[in-house]
Order: sequence, then C-alpha cells, then structure tokens
Amino acid sequence: MPDLEEIIVVSNHRFVDQFKAWAKEREGRSNQKTTVPLKIIDDGTTCETDRLGAIGDIQFCIDHCHIDDDLLVMAGDNLFTWRLYDAWAHFRKHGEDMIVAHRLEPSQDPRNFAIVVTDPNGLVLHLEEKPENPRSDIAVYAIYFYRKDTLPLFRQYLEEGNNPDAPGHFPAWLYKRKPVRVYFFDGHCFDIGTPEAYQEVLTTFPLSLSEKQDDEQTKV
Repeated sequence: MPDLEEIIVVSNHRFVDQFKAWAKEREGRSNQKTTVPLKIIDDGTTCETDRLGAIGDIQFCIDHCHIDDDLLVMAGDNLFTWRLYDAWAHFRKHGEDMIVAHRLEPSQDPRNFAIVVTDPNGLVLHLEEKPENPRSDIAVYAIYFYRKDTLPLFRQYLEEGNNPDAPGHFPAWLYKRKPVRVYFFDGHCFDIGTPEAYQEVLTTFPLSLSEKQDDEQTKV
C-alpha cells in the first residue's frame, strides 16, 4: 500500500524470540529498497492472568511506538485471498473508520462471529461480537482501518472498563460514537487460530509456506 510506513508485530514475552528470528530471516532475504520496515514488540506478558488482550495490545503499541497516524490493525491468525490494496483504497476514498465483512455460508454459525447490520450507504447500524441472537449473516473479520483521530478512543474504551480481548469489541463500541464503514470483500478469509483450522487451510490451499508468502505479497 502506497502510504504504509511501518509494520508492527506485537507478541507476548513467551513467543517474542520466535518472531524476532522470523523478522531477521525476512530482513536477510528482502529487498531493502522496497520492503516496509518491520518492528517486533514484546508486550511483557507471560501467562493468561497478565495478558493485555488484543485491544490492550493495540493501546500498548500506540503508546510504545508513539503512533499518531491512520492505523491498520490485522489479527495474525488471518489468511485471506482478496486484495488488501482494494480495502485500503475504499478506506482512502470514504475517509471513515472501516471494518471488513463477508456474508457467511449457510453451514457457518453466525454466533461464532462478530455480526454487522449496515444501512444502504454501507455504514454500521448494529455490530455485536458473537451475538446470542444474530441480526444478520454478515460476519466481520479481524482487519480494521482506523483514522488518526480515533486512536485516543482506544484509551477511553479501556478506561471505561470495556472488554480488552477480542478486537471486534472496539468497533462495536465505536460505531455508536462516530461513523464506521463496512468494506465487503470478494474472496475468502480464514481464522487459523486453532490446529484444526490450520489443517483445514492446508487442505484448502495446498501450497508450500514460501509459495503462500509469495502469493500474498503479489496480492497486496
């Protein structure tokens, strides 16, 4: 993306050395003239009892890296087939905070997703993380575009005592305070946060790891 200045990966203390080794390997085989700088951040947590949660980690990065710009947030366990550039262009065109969404297949249970209802202009009317009684079959995935002026609201959200964990809770809180737009992607997005989901993805996309990386770089 033309205005992407830096990639920040935040990890707990237990796995940060593995991410640093991966970053070093990436640096060794990349073209320094075209590769976006990559920074690995250790949030210092070591167990479930002291973890910051996904939203807490976003605030940690904002503070630690002194972020004062538009922000793209992506969960590390997403695999998607659509072009991230197209979502970025939609964000730049409309200028509101933005989430990405797709209509679920009939076999998928909407209670396992963040579910959104939109108005005719593509703005959020209702958004709820894993609702007991879903109002639609449109699922939101963990890729978010936030405006620079939205970043201070992360601290407000946390100071109010809201859920710091699943990242979908923040836009569900945010849309009640300012417009949030929905980008409907054309393709697939998979959450590979479990060994079972990872095996399913390997079956669906039988590529080697390096081929997957090259393919995703081409799409972006």
